[in-house]
Amino acid sequence: MAYQVLARKWRPRTFAEMAGQEHVLRALINALEQQRLHHAYLFTGTRGVGKTTVARILAKCLNCEQGVAAEPCGKCDACLELDAGRFVDLIEVDAASRTKVEDTRELLDNVQYAPTRGRYKIYLIDEVHMLSGHSFNALLKTLEEPPPHVKFLLATTDPQKLPVTILSRCLQFNLKNLPGSLIAEYLRTVVDQEQLEAEPAALARLGQAAQGSMRDALSLLDQAIAFGAGCVREGEVCAMLGTIDRGFVLEALEALADSDGQALLQVTARMSERAPDFGDALDEMLHCLHQVALCQVVPGAVPEDQPDAERLKALAARLPAEDVQLYYQLALNGRRDLPLAPEARTGFEMVLLRMLAFQPVGVVVEAEPGAAAEPGTAPKAAAGEAAAPATQPARPEKPEVGGATASGADAPDQPASPLDSRREALMRAARGQIAPEATGSAQGPATGPAPSATKPPKAGPADAQPAPEGVAPEPDAPEPPPWAEGPPPTDDEPPPWGEPLASPQADAPLAAEPARPDDAEGEDGTTVAPVTSAPGQPLEITADNWPWTARALPLEGALRQFAAHCEWVGEEEGRVILRLDEQHEMLRTPGLESEFSAVLGEALGRAVRLDIRQGAPQRETPAAVARRERAERLRAAQASLEQDPNVAGLRQRFGAELLPDTIRPHDGA
Repeated sequence: MAYQVLARKWRPRTFAEMAGQEHVLRALINALEQQRLHHAYLFTGTRGVGKTTVARILAKCLNCEQGVAAEPCGKCDACLELDAGRFVDLIEVDAASRTKVEDTRELLDNVQYAPTRGRYKIYLIDEVHMLSGHSFNALLKTLEEPPPHVKFLLATTDPQKLPVTILSRCLQFNLKNLPGSLIAEYLRTVVDQEQLEAEPAALARLGQAAQGSMRDALSLLDQAIAFGAGCVREGEVCAMLGTIDRGFVLEALEALADSDGQALLQVTARMSERAPDFGDALDEMLHCLHQVALCQVVPGAVPEDQPDAERLKALAARLPAEDVQLYYQLALNGRRDLPLAPEARTGFEMVLLRMLAFQPVGVVVEAEPGAAAEPGTAPKAAAGEAAAPATQPARPEKPEVGGATASGADAPDQPASPLDSRREALMRAARGQIAPEATGSAQGPATGPAPSATKPPKAGPADAQPAPEGVAPEPDAPEPPPWAEGPPPTDDEPPPWGEPLASPQADAPLAAEPARPDDAEGEDGTTVAPVTSAPGQPLEITADNWPWTARALPLEGALRQFAAHCEWVGEEEGRVILRLDEQHEMLRTPGLESEFSAVLGEALGRAVRLDIRQGAPQRETPAAVARRERAERLRAAQASLEQDPNVAGLRQRFGAELLPDTIRPHDGA
């Protein structure tokens, strides 16, 4: 008797013999048992997943002499003829070879006639997407309303090429690719029935090489049996498929775990002797790293009966989890870039060397010679207390705000730092023109000198905030070098003009006496007198103090923008005269003017009418003053960084560069 290939010999003859595709089989079995039969079925999927097999089993279920059932008897003449492929009422058509419209019309001419032997006349059209457009048009009417004794079974690997008019007339079943483990189990059944010797690892290799196709797996099994003279071994299967022996990949990972570059190159040399595909080698490495990661996170995810399970678990114990993730990403990128390498072996070796070079290691910072402790001041750790690392300078513990002292008494008031003094001076200079201090009514106006709002002092090493009293650094810690000291205190408070300053809950009314800063600098660099008024008297606004007054007014949004671009000209016959540049004319609206008049009238203590004139401002507007002050702060910040010893230390030690375009002053911008 002639030899029959395994793919044909082990083709399933019932739904129960099918491997996988439960989502399709369940629907068909339920439809057969409930007699809910459609007239057209479309089976889609890649090669070798069972499209034609399912169609033939369905034809057998429909024409079994025992009746329509999900389990045909397999013994009647109809079942035997269907298994032999000679049932007269099953018309199988290869659409790839019969694409013309004449072939389709000839096929449909016999649709009207009743079946000869079976219950139904079944048309099985394989690769139906190969039909021409005219053939589809000829098929449409019959496919939509066929005679009751006709069933259409269509199969295709490319359903996207089918017209939607065909798809809408069929029940669609998409057969999935089979997982490699399921294919390996089915191959084990076939090998046992054929009484052949096969290694589980070899069957797993075949299942993986089949890429989801059972027919491909059976064909590869036939080839492996012939290659191994009746035995299926992993080494022979790898040689037949041209794939990489998994042992080489595991040896490479073990060399990575040992940080042994020489062993890595030796593994690559032994792999090259077999002329492998290094792309497949990286794929195998990705698969191994995936299983190692599974062993680390879910130890039971890797089956115990897997041949290399012990080596995978050993690697999972030796390699840190972050190294495994890094190796996986490097292998993934290397697989993508492998075609760009001049030689495949060179690209593969570079991936391994990159893994070896990029291993995460602990960073050890060497102490500067000047930071060493002087003789006689060596640190002495107390018994039972861990000593601090020598490379970390001792820092005083930050005291809690509002906390009590060690003795339980209230802590004395700490002197204000220079930074706090400058911040308070800026607040008074910017908002003191019209808004009084919160405690002004009880304590009177501030009498101490206030720095100019437009000339912030330069920050230097002496501006650092001193350590609180009662909290001292470790006496035995070595003195850190200047560049290693803590960062200078930063002013992260919002800008004075970025706050609503005249809220009735926090501040006094606008008509109250404003705080009196000693001096404020005008736009031309001269000193101008601040605005003063007696308690209960209206506020006096002049062209000199208008830039600071406009900032302190309770304005938001468009009102704030309007005031910032207006120049105070003066008052004339109860009218407030403002000058607005033509390029900002779009800010002027009737509703906005009325709102601004109300706010300005509240500040002046009387009703006002606005007289807004167009023209180029002759003095600095509030927006221009703000831009000038910001430029001055930026220059001061840049000068402060240029003189900062920490920056100098970074430049000297690391060759750092100061990028002027990246410097931002602490103004909330």
